[in-house]
Amino acid sequence: MQHKSLRLFLSVAETGSFVAAAERLNTVQSNVTAHIKKLEQELGTQLIDRNGRARLTSSGFTLARYARQILRSHDEALALFHGREPPRGQLRLGAMETTMALRLPSILADFHAHHAEVDIQLQTGPTAELVSDLLEGKLDAAFVAGPVEHERLHGVKAFSERLILVAAQPMERLPSTETLRSVPFLAFRQGCSYRQRIELLLASCGVSAGRVFEFGSLDAILGCVAAGMGYALLPQATVDAHRHRFDIHSLALPTPLANVDTFLATLSSPTWSPALARFVEVLCQATGSPDSTDEISM
Repeated sequence: MQHKSLRLFLSVAETGSFVAAAERLNTVQSNVTAHIKKLEQELGTQLIDRNGRARLTSSGFTLARYARQILRSHDEALALFHGREPPRGQLRLGAMETTMALRLPSILADFHAHHAEVDIQLQTGPTAELVSDLLEGKLDAAFVAGPVEHERLHGVKAFSERLILVAAQPMERLPSTETLRSVPFLAFRQGCSYRQRIELLLASCGVSAGRVFEFGSLDAILGCVAAGMGYALLPQATVDAHRHRFDIHSLALPTPLANVDTFLATLSSPTWSPALARFVEVLCQATGSPDSTDEISM
């Protein structure tokens, strides 16, 4: 069924006349008649009683309810994508847990305050998992440690982090090679980009195969580090925000190991929903990132 056919059908129903319907929609009567006949052929039923004033049959009355719903949804979708209506629907975001714990709450709250009709769904996970879900269409965008090398992905730089070594005891220098070989690191599950930095740190200290224990949450990692179970490599801002809750100490790392950028990774901007486009604008305003139209290849 064509939208034009449904509009002409409703116009006949509302005016009670093929002629009046044609005048209302700036067409000719023959065109109205042709569209109504086509609808009747498609549905296999008579929609209009043509004896005297045009009246809806029982079938016509039933179709009219669906026609109004179809056209209303059609018009709402056009208005939404043309910017005449505020964004709505779902916004499916992914984020590393360290990003969610500190960086995102204020941004998400700001976005919700301005776009309350959008339902936000947030999934946390390691960078590799988030990138995979993004490419499979399970997410609209994801905050990941960048850069991510993939031809389909683009990104907006969101945050710059500085990783630090976290332990239960004060440290004046990096632990010895022997200590790093025997004491485990506590990290998020496989696919977390920070684990790569652990491997680089160990390699720079002459450790070829360190031990890494996997944990599912930031609190679990910090709690076990505070209990003396092992080391962790985490963003300084995140650790500083939780020092009042855990008895932990930290040590700065050499700049090449410490510096890491977080990007909002997406597919190219022509694929963005109105909700995602507005979210990128809010993010850029909050972080001072380039305008959302200036995509940065990752």
